[in-house]
Amino acid sequence: MKGTKRDWLFRVQVSGLKKNEFVYVVGNLSELGAWNHNQSIQLHQETSGDSPGHSTAFESNQMDELFNEEGNSASDLRLEDETEEGRIFSTKVSLPADAEIHFRYFVAVVCQSNGTKNSAKTLIIRRWETHMHPRSIKKEIPSNFTDESLPEPERFGYHNGYCKIERGWLTDETVIQFKLFNNPIKLWKNRLQNKKLYIKMTPVNLVRHSSVEMPQFTGECVEDSLSMDTQDIVDQPAFSITEISVMNDEEATFRYQQQFGRPYEEDETVIFSVAVRYPDTIAYLVDYYVYTSRVFPGDSPPTHIGFSYILPSTLQASVGMLTVPITSTKHRPIGQLTVEYVTIKAIADYPWDMSISYAKHWEQRWSGLDVGHRGLGTSFKCEMKNCANVRENTIASLKTAADHGADMVEFDVQLSKDMIPVIYHDFHVSISLKRKKQIDAMDMLEIPVKDLTLEQLHLLKDISYPEDSRGKVLHYFDNDEQRVKLVYHLAEAREKNPRFFDEDLEDHQPFPTLQAVLQELDMHVGCNIEIKWTMQLKDGTFELNHPFDLNTYLDIILKVTLDHGGDRKIVFSSFNPDICAMIRLKQNKYPVVFLTQGITVKYPTYHDPRCQSIPMAMLHALSADILGINVHTEDILRDPSHVQVVRDRGLIIFCWGDDNNDKATIQHLKKLGLHAVIYDKIDEYNQKEVKESIFLVDARENQKALIALAQCVDNQSMPPDNGDNGVTPRIHNAKGNISSSSLANSDIFPMPERISGNESDEGEIRSLAKDFSECANSFGDGGAIGEEEDANDCL
Repeated sequence: MKGTKRDWLFRVQVSGLKKNEFVYVVGNLSELGAWNHNQSIQLHQETSGDSPGHSTAFESNQMDELFNEEGNSASDLRLEDETEEGRIFSTKVSLPADAEIHFRYFVAVVCQSNGTKNSAKTLIIRRWETHMHPRSIKKEIPSNFTDESLPEPERFGYHNGYCKIERGWLTDETVIQFKLFNNPIKLWKNRLQNKKLYIKMTPVNLVRHSSVEMPQFTGECVEDSLSMDTQDIVDQPAFSITEISVMNDEEATFRYQQQFGRPYEEDETVIFSVAVRYPDTIAYLVDYYVYTSRVFPGDSPPTHIGFSYILPSTLQASVGMLTVPITSTKHRPIGQLTVEYVTIKAIADYPWDMSISYAKHWEQRWSGLDVGHRGLGTSFKCEMKNCANVRENTIASLKTAADHGADMVEFDVQLSKDMIPVIYHDFHVSISLKRKKQIDAMDMLEIPVKDLTLEQLHLLKDISYPEDSRGKVLHYFDNDEQRVKLVYHLAEAREKNPRFFDEDLEDHQPFPTLQAVLQELDMHVGCNIEIKWTMQLKDGTFELNHPFDLNTYLDIILKVTLDHGGDRKIVFSSFNPDICAMIRLKQNKYPVVFLTQGITVKYPTYHDPRCQSIPMAMLHALSADILGINVHTEDILRDPSHVQVVRDRGLIIFCWGDDNNDKATIQHLKKLGLHAVIYDKIDEYNQKEVKESIFLVDARENQKALIALAQCVDNQSMPPDNGDNGVTPRIHNAKGNISSSSLANSDIFPMPERISGNESDEGEIRSLAKDFSECANSFGDGGAIGEEEDANDCL
């Protein structure tokens, strides 16, 4: 009956909880927070003798009081004798009986307000369940407990027959990653040269906490020390998590530091990741330890030889490099540390929800996908026979690739001067300073795309001219008449024929916006969105001096994608490893793959070692917790074994490069097990018999199953068909394709008018229809790579 309630006991077993971590449930109804993590319901640990449905340690208001009085020490009250299976947490919630409930469990750290303006209590999500279909409670099912019996506890992460737990994304915290590579530690003392050096990083608060944040102490405090292990507790940030990742097979995933840090080996790549809530008040203490020749790790503590401080004032930009002195315990300089850093900020005031995530999901059947490079392909090459016949990175090019069976289209995104995401590959355009009669002189002025507004970019007429060694496409502006002038490709100039003859059509215009692409491209074609950003080469030079703040740059692109991407299959990619890590932490919806050129003779080597080989790219993908990597085909053709190595680590692998522009090579790469092959001229090289996206095929199969189900129930529950009441679901759009919202929209599939009889049957059909819709509009469900995980992977 409408308006009636039922009490439901949420009960889950969780293992591996760290200090200050708590268990929550969030769901689709307001009683469960409406998928808002900050409105979720906390579960409390059960103790012996607890009665059903009662909070086991403290009621919610008591827990809040405990936090306010004693900081985050509530976790100290937990049982220390945790079993191998974990501890059980539960809470009782009153839910409407006439609604179907969907929910997930997650683990979070509670951050209290520090008493300053705009600060508030918030949850920092450490890990959460990310199954494509969340847990559910059918409507009209009565309460799941009585005074005499309790439901069996669910197991955190295990649902629908597999384990699926992922790290959280940034909600209110900031992550600063410090990267150590190219032997960044220089010690000047001879006696330290051959010692095994241990390094540890600790955040240190520069501002004393208010009583709300930190517990109050009476009596003497522990004496201040440089080592965090004996440091005065009031110098510790109210919230901080420090983890370390090392680019090797055993330590790639982030984990907590040991008490005296980790030994630093020559030529290693080490990343410290520190999560804090108020980065402007946090410094970073780096401690250095050595063991004497007579003392070994585990026997006794090492010798503390020195320290470095990294102050927040030196971390103002989103990315940078700095060198700080290493000072001995006697306050004398004994060396220096050079680190590169990246500051990763949460997207401010974005309405996150936990209803679904595709960040680590890929169906088994999505293998050997055809991805259109810049749409239909590169249109500016020295050899015109290799050029696409539609201008690259235009809506027309993307649509044409889709019409010729592309499963996904790849395109490049960067910001104009007025910070609008536009689709364009090169960092620069070139403007002619010559009059019309002197055009052959080709006196060019290079201007970065970032220095022109969207309106100015649209005033430029794209031209066909050979790429230079870095792939820059040249554009011209007639300075005589102060209007755009078309210049032809060299080969076309000789023939006096234009390279493109339809540049006046809207879809063929260069510099389309990202929003326009997401709105106009068929929803069943996936998008591989490459984020353009300057890269540092091994010789120290940069591809472009970029003025944008990287966090602002990414936030703008991500917001447009999140607001207009809908249910489309979207994968982000970038050659910059930090950008890949940032996108993974800045949003909880779309997956990321790391673009790498690896070992190549075709391009100059990048400075960052994570970019220099497939094994390093793979380790970075594991460290950043992203979907996979996108490698240069030159590397694969040289050593095909890379493909299986990457797949064995549970990663997705794409490939790109000019070598792909060959039918035989494309088929060879697919047979090797590449999940996607990116290539030009998909209208010529695509060998599908039916030129359709695999995602459209998936949606059609789900549609057929839904119609079959409806007809089956119809035959069982409806009177004989008199010709007027046949089941003919209206689930196609104007183009004849399956609408992205049709399967879930009751107005499009009006069950009540078309199916009568048993209400439970009708409800079951609605439930199944919703499941089919989610499958059709998402990255799928069962059989996904990485879903049948070992139990240890979920701890």
